[in-house]
Amino acid sequence: MVDKRLMSGLGIETSLLGFGCMRFPTDPKGAIDEKTAEKMIDDAIAAGVNYIDTAYPYHNGDSEPFVGRVLGKYPRDSYFLATKLPCWQVNSLEDAEKLFDSQLERLNKDYVDFYLLHSLNINTWRKMKELGVIEFCEKLKADGKIRYLGFSFHDSYEVFEEILTYRKWDFCQIQLNYMDTGEQAGIRGYELTEKLGVPLVIMEPVKGGSLAVLPDDITAEFKKLDPSASTASWAMRWVGSLPNVKVILSGMSDESQVKDNLETFTDFKPLNDEEKAAVERIAGLLEARVNNGCTGCNYCMPCPAGVNIPRNFKIWNTYGIYENVNSTKWQWEHDMDEAQKAKNCISCGKCEKACPQKLQIRSDLKKLQSQLDGLCYK
Repeated sequence: MVDKRLMSGLGIETSLLGFGCMRFPTDPKGAIDEKTAEKMIDDAIAAGVNYIDTAYPYHNGDSEPFVGRVLGKYPRDSYFLATKLPCWQVNSLEDAEKLFDSQLERLNKDYVDFYLLHSLNINTWRKMKELGVIEFCEKLKADGKIRYLGFSFHDSYEVFEEILTYRKWDFCQIQLNYMDTGEQAGIRGYELTEKLGVPLVIMEPVKGGSLAVLPDDITAEFKKLDPSASTASWAMRWVGSLPNVKVILSGMSDESQVKDNLETFTDFKPLNDEEKAAVERIAGLLEARVNNGCTGCNYCMPCPAGVNIPRNFKIWNTYGIYENVNSTKWQWEHDMDEAQKAKNCISCGKCEKACPQKLQIRSDLKKLQSQLDGLCYK
């Protein structure tokens, strides 16, 4: 059976592995492959996974109803169900009330165990406070419609600290992995939750899959440590070595991922000191694969031609590190406005004069435009 961890303040034990319901296998039309996905959930539950995490928008709104149907065959007290309020859709207290009611209906449940304010940033957080959504959720808890109140987070550490210290949260959820210790809440955010005694749920432990399939030379470094271990297992074990991490979410999308995760979390072994040092060394090798040394400081901005220089370099450098073609193509084609792409550079040189890293920005912009276009349009 998979290992469990005690949330002492709540008096419950959750499985260290949580089943994330955002990346189920799909059929050719894009709908959830329900037969395969149900077997995946069943296999996980049979192995002791008791934390099931979904959200209102997952799979175009189909995740909650599907998860509710699958869990309907299990005793209600045998699992913890987590879902989230889509804060970006909340513009009034009435919106929050309607959304929550619809979630209970879609899940076909009388209550939700873990309820999160979804994907908070500084803007949605302040809007939730102004609208009285926090008090609304506290009433849901008092009425027994939710058991534990928390939030998931995507912004800077400073914003995280503001939110976490606002009230006594039952838990919270952040992105953390061995490559993102300085991103968003990061390791400082982890340390703050530990100090305040707020149980932590982790998302993106394998960085959206990037740490599961690594370049061959990096994979070889992990194989030297343990030829039988998957690269994903090292990322999971790194996160699980942090004692205040109570649940590590994995958005599993096929049966092989379920099998690999169950092997990792059954008789779970935190990293020893030697392994921690090895992962830190390998993370350094990955970081050294960047195409240039852009730190995202924004001193080069604004660009007179409208080029989003740090964003261009972020995509290019991420590709340099992980060589993840599909993810890079999607970002370049769908997550980058044409008007902000490198091709619009007019070579004025203003950015290079301002760059603390003394980067050859103009020539790098030409290189990245050619390379990323080559990936997408060859």
